[in-house]
Amino acid sequence: MSNKVLIVASYYYKDISNNLIKGATCILENLNINYNIEKTDGSFEIPFMINRNLKLYDGFIALGCIIRGETYHFELISNEVTRKIMDLSITSHKPIGFGIITCENMQQAIARSTLDQNVSNRLVGKSNKGNEAALAVANLIIK
Repeated sequence: MSNKVLIVASYYYKDISNNLIKGATCILENLNINYNIEKTDGSFEIPFMINRNLKLYDGFIALGCIIRGETYHFELISNEVTRKIMDLSITSHKPIGFGIITCENMQQAIARSTLDQNVSNRLVGKSNKGNEAALAVANLIIK
């Protein structure tokens, strides 16, 4: 049986999310893991989308970006999304790679979603958190 992964990506910061998706899909394609991509408006909706698809996939990759603003909203969203993703992983017994980056500013977000110039050769930078999240899931579902 072939492994199947769902990538759930917040599109609040589209350029950042696109780079995270490229990082994740490069890993999955190199390992011949089938995947689908679902997009959400923000990171807060990612746990809902994962929960909705729990029975259809062997693993999940949560991708997005939350940048600190001037209010407490950053902490609320970051903490609750992280907690719910961990809860879903534990109760479902399925791995969820955590590629939601939390940053102080856009420069940090860009640095954590950077791709090497050799992306066409399926190589991505070590700083790409989509890459890291995909590797984490792959290591848990490949038998």
